[in-house]
Amino acid sequence: MRKIKLYPHQIQALKETEKFSRVGYFLDMGLGKTFVGSEKLNQLDAPYNLLICQKSKIDDWYDHFKSYYDYKVIKYNKAQEISRHSVVIINYDLIWRRPELMKLKDFTLMCDESSMIKNEKSERAKFILKMKAKNIILLSGTPTGGKYEQLWSQCKLLGWKISKKLYWQEFIKSVLLDIGGFKIKKVTGYKNVDRLKRKLHEYGAVFMKTDEVFELPEQIEQKIKIKNTKEYKIFKKDRLITINNTELVGDTSLTKMLYLRQLSSQYNKNKVNQLKDILESTEDRIIIFYNFNKELEIIKKLCEKLDKPISIINGAVKDLDNFNQYNNSITLVQYQAGAMGHNLQKSNKIIYFSLPLQSELFEQSKKRIHRIGQEKTCFYWYLITQNSIEEQIYQTLKERRDYTNKLFEESDF
Repeated sequence: MRKIKLYPHQIQALKETEKFSRVGYFLDMGLGKTFVGSEKLNQLDAPYNLLICQKSKIDDWYDHFKSYYDYKVIKYNKAQEISRHSVVIINYDLIWRRPELMKLKDFTLMCDESSMIKNEKSERAKFILKMKAKNIILLSGTPTGGKYEQLWSQCKLLGWKISKKLYWQEFIKSVLLDIGGFKIKKVTGYKNVDRLKRKLHEYGAVFMKTDEVFELPEQIEQKIKIKNTKEYKIFKKDRLITINNTELVGDTSLTKMLYLRQLSSQYNKNKVNQLKDILESTEDRIIIFYNFNKELEIIKKLCEKLDKPISIINGAVKDLDNFNQYNNSITLVQYQAGAMGHNLQKSNKIIYFSLPLQSELFEQSKKRIHRIGQEKTCFYWYLITQNSIEEQIYQTLKERRDYTNKLFEESDF
């Protein structure tokens, strides 16, 4: 086993929470909350430990505990015997489908990327909130994605017995809208935020920003305008088009939004050609973020033609061999699987072939290269199709908001 060497800010986070059995380490991506969380788990010394994380992070956590501790580490998939002095690792999508884990007692529960339970009505969150954990460790760089109305479930896990109604009264500004006879709350802002953070600190939460700890290099962003296509304009008007023997039918607002996004990216040859020009102009390591499997196929074929070494992170594959080995490698990262938690600071350049709809994924993706260990200026290129839905998504994300179906319907109308 290797010995963990902690940075001063990590030691400080542990010292601030040494008296707590329920803690939240809300440290910016890159500040090493993996080490802080695992050290706290080790200090709590419970006979059993349950770690819930994203599917793409299971292997990383497994290797981490195998490298630095003497726990029995179990990748949990089905009913298995859980021995003492073990760390059981399971993903968020599976946890609520394993009711036998609800019987677990006298254990430490660690939630990596605890923002995954911000919706207390989701199956995963309801299951986790009902568990009888002795100790709680929450890890997140963005526990709410900037939306404090989504923090209540994590407050509850930390042991703060404040009702959701009172929480909203104290910290959330909202108005009640009447939409088609339904009363809907719309968040307009926040209040008493400093008091909220002080209260969370009383319940074991530590907030830490990268710029408070390290001086990271400059970030430079560039929006590259891509010419739109006649196919996009036809589909937007008619909601129907056939491309390469594939029929696209936008019979609902959701399907129309989906196909407009794809017509802006994977079906836009101008964008593919622009990406080709960029990749031909450099021999640097490049990270490319994408959404759809068809985009992956197109970009992968392009990289192969250019004789570029390829690495991939998505729901099915995590292969960083070429990324680590070759200076001119291209790493293709799907947002849901790779926007959070991965250390890609060997590169200092990211190309956004298409954009996500979630602000949190967008902001987190930038931090894959802008983190501890990065010494070079970080560059971000956004390939945005003109006069398309991508311009709306880009503007919304820059405002740190999610692009929703409701926003699309309003703009489409």
